[in-house]
Amino acid sequence: MSFLALIARNRLALGGLIVMAVVILLALLTPLLPLAEPNITDTSNRFVRPFSEGAPLGTDHLGRDLLSRLMWGTRLSLAVGFAAALVAATLGAAIGIIAGYYGGRTDNIIMRGVDMLMAFPYILLALAIVAALGPGLVNALIAVAAVNIPFFARNIRGITVSIAHKEFVDAARLSGMSDARIILTEILPNVIPVIVVAMSTTIGWMILETAGLSFLGLGSQPPVADLGSMLGEARSALITNPHTSIVPGMMILVIVMAINLLGDGVRDALDPRLKSGALNRPLPATLVARDRTPAPQTQEGILALSELQTQFHVKDRVYRAVGGVSLAVKPGECLGIIGESGSGKSVTALSVMGLVASPPGLITNGSVWLDGEDLVGAPYATLRSLRGRKVAYIFQDPQATLHPLYRVGDQLIEAISSHRSISREEGRRKAIELLEAVRIPNAPARVNDYPHEMSGGMRQRVGIAMALANDPEVIIADEPTTALDVTVQAQILSLLDDLRRERGLAIIFITHDFGVVGQLCDRVAVMYAGRIVEQGPTRAILDAPRHPYTARLMACVPELGGGRRRLEAIPGLPPAVDRLPEGCAFAPRCDRARPDCTQGDIAFDADNARAVRCLYPVDQREAAQ
Repeated sequence: MSFLALIARNRLALGGLIVMAVVILLALLTPLLPLAEPNITDTSNRFVRPFSEGAPLGTDHLGRDLLSRLMWGTRLSLAVGFAAALVAATLGAAIGIIAGYYGGRTDNIIMRGVDMLMAFPYILLALAIVAALGPGLVNALIAVAAVNIPFFARNIRGITVSIAHKEFVDAARLSGMSDARIILTEILPNVIPVIVVAMSTTIGWMILETAGLSFLGLGSQPPVADLGSMLGEARSALITNPHTSIVPGMMILVIVMAINLLGDGVRDALDPRLKSGALNRPLPATLVARDRTPAPQTQEGILALSELQTQFHVKDRVYRAVGGVSLAVKPGECLGIIGESGSGKSVTALSVMGLVASPPGLITNGSVWLDGEDLVGAPYATLRSLRGRKVAYIFQDPQATLHPLYRVGDQLIEAISSHRSISREEGRRKAIELLEAVRIPNAPARVNDYPHEMSGGMRQRVGIAMALANDPEVIIADEPTTALDVTVQAQILSLLDDLRRERGLAIIFITHDFGVVGQLCDRVAVMYAGRIVEQGPTRAILDAPRHPYTARLMACVPELGGGRRRLEAIPGLPPAVDRLPEGCAFAPRCDRARPDCTQGDIAFDADNARAVRCLYPVDQREAAQ
């Protein structure tokens, strides 16, 4: 989507863009318009009212045409405001990049000087600069630019510090590039969006500051007018002839409001997180918009999903992330969900307890049954009481689960106390027991550690301990071993297997790895494009996959000690979930597809122990080859 199209999605920003385009166009056309001379006085026509013949906006105290002076004054104010913003952004960005890139003593010296400038109220500092340089529009421009340089310097310095230590900058240094070239080719392109956003939000301030100096007689000098000097000249007639003040005042209001609204739109258009809605504050539970009442629970199990559908509504586009998933898990059982990235595994897991971010997430159909109670659309108080107590999650990245500023023991205690009252001593004792249960050595000492003091495997064990804190009946593990090395992964899998056998836990394990499925899971469900395409006992599916997608996934897994075998790859890409094809979504990538595979819905018997969503499944003889 183009930059202008992204701005157009924000109606206020679009309005600001249109207003500013009109104002700038009129300012550029001012020399060509049939306007009266702005500086010619005619005292016989002082204070002519607006809408008079020959003076659409009236005249001022010297009989000068207000429309002409407004147009020329707007042209001058815009030029000074944009010039001051450009100067401040250029110098401030240069200072910030140099300080952030070199760091150390250079950074300290530069930023302490910037701090000294920021210690003065900016308008008083601007007045002092103009007083030293003398009244005049150029000196006012210099003063306004100077007082805004620290703002740009601090913002750009913070961004540069985070970029200067990135791997691509280190690689540029190792390749022998000079500092100047690294700054111009590696650092600057990454901070330009920040500079543009900062400029778009400060131009309005600079126009106001310039107008303020002119209002005090320190900017534009008579007879040349800008918007500020027009206000200053009209203040003596504010009561008797208010139109002389209203005309330039309204123009300042219109320009500053339009620039600020446009600046918000520019920020949104340049920030990919804001474009996607990722920075919106989500609701405590996923919104529900079911078009029909769900049928009673039919599948056996402590947790059962029935025709669950979850979508993401982003403007006029609908992303069908989960397109009708039905599955169930029993106490003491481990159900594996496997599929490519983007197949809907994690969204399915998050939908169970209403954790999909809304907006833009929306559950549009289906039900989630826990102990006979439908959780879809349940009150937030109900969901909150069940989260962690009945159903617990283990996420892929423990760093995102654990708070970096709190000790792991305190976080475990908080997980417990959110569901039942517990004393500090009892909470600490329980936290130590949990850490011992997940086989963390020297638990009484490690309970006082911060997350950064632990290895990745240890943090993941703490995440598992947090999931076990309230003795849940179901654990949903979303790729908890993906980022771990194979030895730690094996320990985590063994730990989960022991815990579910000892405690009778029902586990839903999301993974990309068929090896993990074979080691831990009793049953497996294979997902593609938001739907389950095959499910059944793990050993049966591993020995004889029936859906072509499952067979191709398994063919992508290398085998050790099995002789030479061609490593297969699935051609093409998964379909975009906002443009799913008719019939079987895998048909465009399937070598078994026929014309009827792309027509109508493909049946799937979710109640059957072994089910496949395919018209031409792989037979056992082909699967064994």
